[in-house]
Amino acid sequence: MTSRERVLAALAHEATDRVPRLLYEEAIGYTPPIERLLARHCAPKTPREYFDMDVTSVAAAPTVLPRSRFDEYLGRDAERALASGQVDEWGVWWRSGTFHHFARIVSPLRGVQAPDRIERYPWPDLDAAYRFEGVARRVADLHAQGLAVAAFAGSVFEQAWYLRGMEDLMMDMLDAPAAAHGLLERTASYQRRAAEELARAGVDIIITGDDVAGQTGLLMSPAMWREFLRPHLAAAVRAVKEANPSAFVFYHSDGNVEALVPELIATGIDILNPVQPECMDPAAIKRRFGDRLCFWGTVSVQRTMPFGAPADVRAEVEARIRTVARGGGLILAPAHVLGPDVPWENVAAFFEAADATPVPPR
Repeated sequence: MTSRERVLAALAHEATDRVPRLLYEEAIGYTPPIERLLARHCAPKTPREYFDMDVTSVAAAPTVLPRSRFDEYLGRDAERALASGQVDEWGVWWRSGTFHHFARIVSPLRGVQAPDRIERYPWPDLDAAYRFEGVARRVADLHAQGLAVAAFAGSVFEQAWYLRGMEDLMMDMLDAPAAAHGLLERTASYQRRAAEELARAGVDIIITGDDVAGQTGLLMSPAMWREFLRPHLAAAVRAVKEANPSAFVFYHSDGNVEALVPELIATGIDILNPVQPECMDPAAIKRRFGDRLCFWGTVSVQRTMPFGAPADVRAEVEARIRTVARGGGLILAPAHVLGPDVPWENVAAFFEAADATPVPPR
């Protein structure tokens, strides 16, 4: 099977020659220490080529709008922020942190109360046609190479709190719901447009999602999630399916989101990521929801990948394939980006075990 055939078969709960697998970062980028580690061992090939990963990614073209339009909202730090090159197209300043890829987010709408200042905020142009020119051609080229293609359409809650600040947005949801709805509709409108355009371009897997949970449970009540976020998720899924009925919609949230899984299924989500094993039992989630949902991830990045021996990695991969991959429905990956403590031997063991372990039938 080609990689694309394998991925599409797994997502259709059909038989595959092996489980589809990749490193989480293939779709979003590697942490600097892991990027160096992989370059040292995989060169002259890319990590995707070296390990024959099954999924690759595309993205919209970068914006041409100047970052200087955020001067008013970055305030007295504007010159320093813009000179750093760390201000994104939304005007969020991702200040370098003290630990590898970590950053401190400076939210340009934090503390802003005047509605007119929020209304005249210089929004990005992610809805502009030029951002998606050439995407369909890149997707077709990757399909011709036998690869499945994923693309990130954006977030709603996360993007809103990046702009507003987590505390301010959560307080708006409680005390100024109209303001919260307005900001969330702004971020959701860009996600819907990107999702629709990427699906129309032939992307196989449209990535959406928000971190709405911590290790032990949700960051908000299910009722609040239903009010503020579920309608936007459902609208994004509809946009994807109308543009390309064969595309799959992937929903990401770290943490324990088990309470929301039935509602995610009801919105039309096809794939849940990352099924973080420190928070949820992947085998139990498969038993409850595996007839209606696929899974992407499931391998521990808090314990096994950084701190286990290669034998531990092999054992966890084998267990996931025996349980979560039974009858299809699993794209195997670490549950998040690999941190600097992950040794090469564990990366190699992940792929070796994935390829050596047969996918059990239903």
